[in-house]
Amino acid sequence: MDFKIAVIKGDGVGQEIINEGIKILRKIEEKHNHKFELKEVLVGGIAIDKEGVPLPQKTLKICKESDAVLLGAVGGPLWDNIDPAIRPEKGLLALRSELGLFANLRPATINESIKESSPLRSDIVQKGIDFVVVRELTGGIYFGKRKTQIIDNVETAYDVEQYNENEIRRIAIKAFETARLRNKKLTCVDKANVLDSSKLWRKVIKDLSKDYKDIELNFMYVDNAAMQLIKDPSQFDVIVTNNIFGDILSDEASIITGSIGMLPSASLRSDKFGMYEPIHGSAPDIAGKNIVNPIATILSVAMMLRYSFDLEEEAKDIEKAVKKALDKGYRTKDIYNEKGIVVTTKEMGDLIAKEI
Repeated sequence: MDFKIAVIKGDGVGQEIINEGIKILRKIEEKHNHKFELKEVLVGGIAIDKEGVPLPQKTLKICKESDAVLLGAVGGPLWDNIDPAIRPEKGLLALRSELGLFANLRPATINESIKESSPLRSDIVQKGIDFVVVRELTGGIYFGKRKTQIIDNVETAYDVEQYNENEIRRIAIKAFETARLRNKKLTCVDKANVLDSSKLWRKVIKDLSKDYKDIELNFMYVDNAAMQLIKDPSQFDVIVTNNIFGDILSDEASIITGSIGMLPSASLRSDKFGMYEPIHGSAPDIAGKNIVNPIATILSVAMMLRYSFDLEEEAKDIEKAVKKALDKGYRTKDIYNEKGIVVTTKEMGDLIAKEI
Protein backbone atom coordinates (compact mmCIF):
# COMPACT_ATOMS: atom_id res chain seq x y z
CA MET A 1 0.00 0.00 0.00
CA ASP A 2 1.10 3.58 -0.71
CA PHE A 3 0.92 6.40 1.84
CA LYS A 4 1.89 10.08 1.68
CA ILE A 5 3.55 11.51 4.79
CA ALA A 6 4.51 15.14 5.37
CA VAL A 7 7.69 15.20 7.46
CA ILE A 8 8.49 18.15 9.72
CA LYS A 9 11.87 17.79 11.40
CA GLY A 10 11.61 21.23 12.97
CA ASP A 11 14.17 22.60 15.38
CA GLY A 12 16.70 21.34 17.92
CA VAL A 13 16.64 17.58 18.44
CA GLY A 14 13.76 17.31 15.99
CA GLN A 15 16.28 16.78 13.22
CA GLU A 16 17.84 13.78 14.98
CA ILE A 17 14.74 12.00 16.23
CA ILE A 18 12.87 12.24 12.94
CA ASN A 19 15.81 10.63 11.16
CA GLU A 20 15.41 7.61 13.44
CA GLY A 21 11.66 7.55 12.88
CA ILE A 22 12.26 7.49 9.12
CA LYS A 23 14.78 4.66 9.60
CA ILE A 24 12.03 2.59 11.23
CA LEU A 25 9.51 3.50 8.53
CA ARG A 26 11.91 2.27 5.86
CA LYS A 27 12.35 -1.01 7.72
CA ILE A 28 8.56 -1.48 7.89
CA GLU A 29 8.34 -0.56 4.21
CA GLU A 30 10.86 -3.25 3.35
CA LYS A 31 9.34 -5.97 5.54
CA HIS A 32 5.66 -5.43 4.68
CA ASN A 33 5.95 -4.25 1.07
CA HIS A 34 4.47 -0.77 1.64
CA LYS A 35 5.48 2.51 0.03
CA PHE A 36 5.82 5.60 2.21
CA GLU A 37 6.23 8.76 0.14
CA LEU A 38 7.91 11.32 2.39
CA LYS A 39 7.89 15.07 1.73
CA GLU A 40 9.94 17.23 4.08
CA VAL A 41 8.45 20.64 4.91
CA LEU A 42 9.30 23.50 7.28
CA VAL A 43 7.55 24.61 10.48
CA GLY A 44 8.89 26.55 13.47
CA GLY A 45 12.17 28.37 13.91
CA ILE A 46 13.78 26.91 10.80
CA ALA A 47 10.79 28.13 8.77
CA ILE A 48 11.18 31.62 10.23
CA ASP A 49 14.86 31.64 9.27
CA LYS A 50 14.26 30.41 5.71
CA GLU A 51 10.77 31.69 4.87
CA GLY A 52 10.14 34.52 7.35
CA VAL A 53 7.06 32.86 8.92
CA PRO A 54 6.63 29.88 11.30
CA LEU A 55 4.08 28.15 9.02
CA PRO A 56 4.63 28.73 5.27
CA GLN A 57 1.60 28.26 3.03
CA LYS A 58 3.38 25.62 0.94
CA THR A 59 3.95 23.60 4.12
CA LEU A 60 0.26 23.77 4.97
CA LYS A 61 -0.68 22.75 1.43
CA ILE A 62 1.55 19.67 1.46
CA CYS A 63 0.31 18.66 4.93
CA LYS A 64 -3.32 18.89 3.76
CA GLU A 65 -2.52 16.76 0.70
CA SER A 66 -0.86 14.04 2.80
CA ASP A 67 -2.30 11.04 4.65
CA ALA A 68 -0.49 11.95 7.87
CA VAL A 69 2.14 14.28 9.32
CA LEU A 70 5.25 13.22 11.26
CA LEU A 71 6.61 16.02 13.45
CA GLY A 72 9.80 16.40 15.46
CA ALA A 73 9.81 19.51 17.65
CA VAL A 74 9.76 23.29 17.24
CA GLY A 75 11.15 26.30 19.05
CA GLY A 76 14.18 27.23 21.10
CA PRO A 77 16.03 30.21 22.60
CA LEU A 78 17.26 31.37 19.19
CA TRP A 79 13.77 32.78 18.57
CA ASP A 80 12.92 34.02 22.07
CA ASN A 81 13.34 37.69 21.24
CA ILE A 82 11.50 37.91 17.93
CA ASP A 83 8.01 39.31 17.36
CA PRO A 84 5.66 37.17 19.53
CA ALA A 85 3.23 37.00 16.59
CA ILE A 86 5.68 34.86 14.60
CA ARG A 87 7.32 32.75 17.31
CA PRO A 88 7.92 29.10 16.31
CA GLU A 89 5.13 27.83 18.60
CA LYS A 90 2.65 29.97 16.66
CA GLY A 91 3.36 27.83 13.62
CA LEU A 92 2.57 24.63 15.51
CA LEU A 93 -0.66 26.02 16.99
CA ALA A 94 -1.74 27.28 13.58
CA LEU A 95 -0.94 23.92 11.98
CA ARG A 96 -3.08 22.06 14.52
CA SER A 97 -5.93 24.50 13.96
CA GLU A 98 -5.72 24.52 10.15
CA LEU A 99 -5.64 20.72 10.03
CA GLY A 100 -8.55 20.43 12.48
CA LEU A 101 -6.59 18.26 14.91
CA PHE A 102 -8.81 18.62 17.95
CA ALA A 103 -7.95 15.38 19.79
CA ASN A 104 -4.52 14.68 21.25
CA LEU A 105 -3.95 11.10 22.49
CA ARG A 106 -0.99 10.69 24.81
CA PRO A 107 -0.51 7.13 26.11
CA ALA A 108 1.50 6.74 29.31
CA THR A 109 2.90 3.27 29.91
CA ILE A 110 6.01 1.99 31.61
CA ASN A 111 8.13 -0.80 30.22
CA GLU A 112 8.89 -3.54 32.74
CA SER A 113 12.61 -3.38 32.06
CA ILE A 114 12.98 0.34 32.85
CA LYS A 115 10.82 0.57 35.96
CA GLU A 116 13.90 1.68 37.90
CA SER A 117 13.92 4.88 35.80
CA SER A 118 10.64 6.06 37.34
CA PRO A 119 11.06 8.53 40.23
CA LEU A 120 8.08 6.93 41.99
CA ARG A 121 8.48 4.41 44.80
CA SER A 122 8.90 0.85 43.57
CA ASP A 123 5.70 -0.33 45.28
CA ILE A 124 3.70 2.31 43.37
CA VAL A 125 5.32 1.46 40.04
CA GLN A 126 4.79 -2.25 40.66
CA LYS A 127 1.01 -1.71 40.57
CA GLY A 128 1.41 -0.64 36.94
CA ILE A 129 1.19 2.53 34.85
CA ASP A 130 -0.95 2.29 31.74
CA PHE A 131 -3.34 5.11 30.87
CA VAL A 132 -4.11 7.55 28.06
CA VAL A 133 -4.56 11.31 28.31
CA VAL A 134 -7.10 12.57 25.76
CA ARG A 135 -6.38 16.29 25.49
CA GLU A 136 -8.52 18.83 23.66
CA LEU A 137 -6.08 20.51 21.29
CA THR A 138 -7.61 23.39 19.33
CA GLY A 139 -9.55 25.36 21.93
CA GLY A 140 -9.23 26.75 25.43
CA ILE A 141 -6.74 29.26 26.78
CA TYR A 142 -4.11 28.63 24.09
CA PHE A 143 -6.54 29.79 21.40
CA GLY A 144 -8.63 32.28 23.38
CA LYS A 145 -8.50 36.06 23.31
CA ARG A 146 -5.40 37.58 24.88
CA LYS A 147 -4.02 41.03 25.42
CA THR A 148 -1.33 42.93 27.27
CA GLN A 149 -2.13 46.55 28.05
CA ILE A 150 -1.54 49.39 30.48
CA ILE A 151 -4.39 50.00 32.93
CA ASP A 152 -3.99 52.81 35.50
CA ASN A 153 -0.25 52.91 34.73
CA VAL A 154 0.12 49.21 35.49
CA GLU A 155 1.00 46.59 32.86
CA THR A 156 -1.84 44.07 32.76
CA ALA A 157 -2.42 40.93 30.72
CA TYR A 158 -5.20 38.42 30.22
CA ASP A 159 -5.77 35.10 28.44
CA VAL A 160 -9.29 33.74 27.97
CA GLU A 161 -10.27 30.11 28.56
CA GLN A 162 -13.31 29.50 26.35
CA TYR A 163 -15.12 26.38 25.10
CA ASN A 164 -18.47 25.74 23.48
CA GLU A 165 -20.50 22.57 23.93
CA ASN A 166 -19.70 21.25 20.43
CA GLU A 167 -15.95 21.44 21.07
CA ILE A 168 -16.39 19.59 24.35
CA ARG A 169 -18.73 16.97 22.92
CA ARG A 170 -16.42 15.92 20.09
CA ILE A 171 -13.39 15.43 22.37
CA ALA A 172 -15.57 13.63 24.91
CA ILE A 173 -16.80 11.22 22.24
CA LYS A 174 -13.17 10.47 21.33
CA ALA A 175 -12.43 9.83 25.03
CA PHE A 176 -15.46 7.57 25.55
CA GLU A 177 -14.59 5.59 22.42
CA THR A 178 -10.98 5.26 23.59
CA ALA A 179 -12.14 4.02 27.00
CA ARG A 180 -14.42 1.51 25.30
CA LEU A 181 -11.38 -0.03 23.60
CA ARG A 182 -9.47 -0.23 26.89
CA ASN A 183 -10.73 -0.86 30.44
CA LYS A 184 -13.97 1.14 30.17
CA LYS A 185 -13.06 3.77 32.76
CA LEU A 186 -13.04 7.50 32.02
CA THR A 187 -11.91 10.32 34.30
CA CYS A 188 -12.77 13.91 33.40
CA VAL A 189 -10.22 16.31 34.89
CA ASP A 190 -11.36 19.91 35.37
CA LYS A 191 -11.67 22.78 37.84
CA ALA A 192 -15.45 22.93 38.04
CA ASN A 193 -15.42 24.33 41.57
CA VAL A 194 -13.99 27.57 40.15
CA LEU A 195 -14.24 27.80 36.35
CA ASP A 196 -17.44 28.21 34.33
CA SER A 197 -15.76 26.52 31.37
CA SER A 198 -15.16 23.43 33.52
CA LYS A 199 -18.77 23.45 34.68
CA LEU A 200 -19.81 23.27 31.01
CA TRP A 201 -17.38 20.39 30.48
CA ARG A 202 -19.09 18.46 33.29
CA LYS A 203 -22.57 19.20 31.98
CA VAL A 204 -21.81 18.08 28.42
CA ILE A 205 -19.92 14.96 29.49
CA LYS A 206 -22.62 13.91 31.96
CA ASP A 207 -25.25 14.24 29.23
CA LEU A 208 -23.10 12.30 26.77
CA SER A 209 -22.46 9.51 29.28
CA LYS A 210 -26.08 8.37 28.79
CA ASP A 211 -24.92 7.00 25.43
CA TYR A 212 -21.98 5.18 27.04
CA LYS A 213 -23.54 3.34 29.96
CA ASP A 214 -20.84 0.66 29.71
CA ILE A 215 -18.18 3.24 30.66
CA GLU A 216 -17.47 4.04 34.31
CA LEU A 217 -17.31 7.85 34.49
CA ASN A 218 -15.87 9.94 37.31
CA PHE A 219 -14.73 13.54 37.73
CA MET A 220 -11.62 14.89 39.42
CA TYR A 221 -10.31 18.39 40.06
CA VAL A 222 -7.02 19.05 38.30
CA ASP A 223 -5.02 19.75 41.48
CA ASN A 224 -6.17 16.43 42.95
CA ALA A 225 -5.45 14.66 39.64
CA ALA A 226 -1.88 15.97 39.71
CA MET A 227 -1.45 14.46 43.18
CA GLN A 228 -3.19 11.18 42.34
CA LEU A 229 -0.90 10.64 39.33
CA ILE A 230 1.99 10.53 41.80
CA LYS A 231 0.17 8.68 44.58
CA ASP A 232 -1.46 5.93 42.51
CA PRO A 233 -1.31 6.21 38.71
CA SER A 234 -2.71 2.68 38.38
CA GLN A 235 -6.20 4.01 39.17
CA PHE A 236 -6.41 5.76 35.78
CA ASP A 237 -7.42 4.28 32.42
CA VAL A 238 -8.45 7.23 30.20
CA ILE A 239 -8.23 10.88 31.25
CA VAL A 240 -10.06 13.54 29.24
CA THR A 241 -9.34 17.19 29.85
CA ASN A 242 -8.91 20.62 28.30
CA ASN A 243 -5.93 21.96 26.41
CA ILE A 244 -3.85 23.46 29.20
CA PHE A 245 -4.55 20.81 31.85
CA GLY A 246 -3.81 18.08 29.32
CA ASP A 247 -0.54 19.72 28.37
CA ILE A 248 0.63 19.84 31.99
CA LEU A 249 -0.65 16.45 33.18
CA SER A 250 0.73 14.53 30.20
CA ASP A 251 4.18 16.00 30.86
CA GLU A 252 3.84 14.84 34.47
CA ALA A 253 2.84 11.42 33.17
CA SER A 254 5.98 11.27 31.04
CA ILE A 255 8.24 11.63 34.04
CA ILE A 256 6.54 9.01 36.20
CA THR A 257 6.93 6.51 33.34
CA GLY A 258 10.68 7.00 33.24
CA SER A 259 11.45 9.79 30.80
CA ILE A 260 9.76 12.39 28.61
CA GLY A 261 11.78 10.81 25.80
CA MET A 262 9.62 7.67 25.94
CA LEU A 263 6.11 8.98 25.27
CA PRO A 264 4.52 9.36 21.82
CA SER A 265 1.37 11.26 20.88
CA ALA A 266 -1.23 11.40 18.14
CA SER A 267 -3.21 14.51 17.19
CA LEU A 268 -6.36 13.43 15.39
CA ARG A 269 -9.54 14.69 13.78
CA SER A 270 -12.74 12.79 12.97
CA ASP A 271 -11.30 10.97 9.93
CA LYS A 272 -8.10 8.92 9.69
CA PHE A 273 -5.81 11.91 9.26
CA GLY A 274 -3.42 12.66 12.10
CA MET A 275 -0.18 14.34 13.14
CA TYR A 276 2.26 12.27 15.16
CA GLU A 277 5.01 13.57 17.42
CA PRO A 278 6.88 12.92 20.68
CA ILE A 279 5.50 14.93 23.58
CA HIS A 280 8.88 16.47 24.38
CA GLY A 281 10.19 19.74 23.01
CA SER A 282 13.19 20.71 20.90
CA ALA A 283 15.70 20.34 23.79
CA PRO A 284 18.26 22.76 22.29
CA ASP A 285 20.71 22.05 25.13
CA ILE A 286 21.34 18.53 23.81
CA ALA A 287 20.69 19.12 20.09
CA GLY A 288 23.38 17.72 17.81
CA LYS A 289 24.99 15.61 20.54
CA ASN A 290 23.50 12.28 19.39
CA ILE A 291 22.17 11.54 22.89
CA VAL A 292 18.44 12.34 22.64
CA ASN A 293 16.07 9.39 23.14
CA PRO A 294 14.35 8.59 19.79
CA ILE A 295 11.88 6.08 21.27
CA ALA A 296 9.00 8.57 21.67
CA THR A 297 9.28 9.42 17.98
CA ILE A 298 9.57 5.77 16.96
CA LEU A 299 6.46 4.92 19.00
CA SER A 300 4.73 7.90 17.38
CA VAL A 301 5.42 6.22 14.04
CA ALA A 302 3.71 3.11 15.40
CA MET A 303 0.69 5.23 16.37
CA MET A 304 0.61 6.67 12.84
CA LEU A 305 0.55 3.20 11.31
CA ARG A 306 -2.26 2.18 13.67
CA TYR A 307 -4.56 5.23 13.62
CA SER A 308 -4.07 6.74 10.16
CA PHE A 309 -3.16 3.70 8.04
CA ASP A 310 -4.93 0.82 9.84
CA LEU A 311 -1.67 -1.15 9.88
CA GLU A 312 -2.04 -2.86 13.25
CA GLU A 313 0.46 -5.65 12.63
CA GLU A 314 3.11 -3.17 11.52
CA ALA A 315 2.46 -0.96 14.57
CA LYS A 316 2.89 -3.96 16.85
CA ASP A 317 6.12 -4.85 15.06
CA ILE A 318 7.55 -1.50 16.12
CA GLU A 319 6.27 -1.69 19.70
CA LYS A 320 7.64 -5.22 20.12
CA ALA A 321 10.99 -4.13 18.68
CA VAL A 322 11.23 -1.25 21.19
CA LYS A 323 10.46 -3.64 24.04
CA LYS A 324 13.06 -6.15 22.87
CA ALA A 325 15.77 -3.50 22.62
CA LEU A 326 14.97 -2.28 26.13
CA ASP A 327 14.74 -5.81 27.53
CA LYS A 328 18.24 -6.46 26.21
CA GLY A 329 19.47 -3.59 28.36
CA TYR A 330 20.06 -0.87 25.78
CA ARG A 331 19.53 2.62 27.18
CA THR A 332 19.86 6.18 26.00
CA LYS A 333 21.29 8.54 28.59
CA ASP A 334 17.91 9.74 29.91
CA ILE A 335 16.78 6.24 30.99
CA TYR A 336 20.15 4.90 32.15
CA ASN A 337 20.19 4.10 35.86
CA GLU A 338 23.40 2.19 36.57
CA LYS A 339 22.01 -0.73 34.61
CA GLY A 340 22.29 -1.66 30.96
CA ILE A 341 24.34 -0.38 28.05
CA VAL A 342 24.35 3.31 27.15
CA VAL A 343 23.80 3.90 23.42
CA THR A 344 23.49 6.96 21.19
CA THR A 345 20.41 8.21 19.37
CA LYS A 346 21.47 6.59 16.11
CA GLU A 347 22.49 3.34 17.80
CA MET A 348 19.11 3.03 19.50
CA GLY A 349 17.41 3.53 16.13
CA ASP A 350 19.64 0.86 14.58
CA LEU A 351 18.95 -1.59 17.40
CA ILE A 352 15.18 -1.18 17.13
CA ALA A 353 15.32 -1.48 13.35
CA LYS A 354 17.34 -4.68 13.72
CA GLU A 355 14.67 -6.17 16.00
CA ILE A 356 12.04 -5.47 13.33
